[in-house]
Amino acid sequence: MEIKAVLFDLDGTLLPMNQEIFTKAYFHGLTAALSPLGAEPKTIVDAVWDGTRAMMKNDGQKRNVDVFWTHFSSVLNVDARKFREASDCFYTSSFHNARTATDANPLAKTAVSEARKNGRRVVLATNPIFPMNGQKSRLSWLDLAPEDFDLVTSYETDSFCKPNPQYFLSVCERIGVKPENCLMIGNDETEDMYAGKLAGLNTYLVTDCCIKSKEYPFSGQSGSFSEMLEMLKNL
Repeated sequence: MEIKAVLFDLDGTLLPMNQEIFTKAYFHGLTAALSPLGAEPKTIVDAVWDGTRAMMKNDGQKRNVDVFWTHFSSVLNVDARKFREASDCFYTSSFHNARTATDANPLAKTAVSEARKNGRRVVLATNPIFPMNGQKSRLSWLDLAPEDFDLVTSYETDSFCKPNPQYFLSVCERIGVKPENCLMIGNDETEDMYAGKLAGLNTYLVTDCCIKSKEYPFSGQSGSFSEMLEMLKNL
């Protein structure tokens, strides 16, 4: 089957990281940015996780951004507007400190370039639980930008999350490519591989920062990021 579009996951795929270490650095910065508004750091963390869980269950009726802030504000029992303004500022400023919790990947830019050859569409199919500014900031750590992709998913643009197969089907619809003509490249056996297969996409597991699944162990195409890049060169 001809591959007409390549979808890249970001965290742990294009951007090498230990998810646990990155999450700690992320919350350290976010709570420092939001707690001066009158909320305890632990309560902020609880509100973020509550909003994130709600986004993961989103059935497509609302944008993820609206689902998140509704749940965030209900946990804190506050008007979320001032927190959202501070959050937007955080993702363009001190969020960059979390870069120390990630590793460099000089091959990321090359992989995106190779994926685009032969007229293929290229998507940053990162889980849309961050705002676009958060996606843009993390891409900048790889010397990439949203403009390097035909589509970047974010919580402002999407109404589903991985591992909901509807997330992938929504992406395919927006780029005008059938699922069977798409290749999903990711590091998570559940969110990327299993969910991609359910939606009918081809899949490739990058093993450098692999997140294993006991329930859905993956047995398809896999390899290191370097091996994945060679696959793209021969696609």
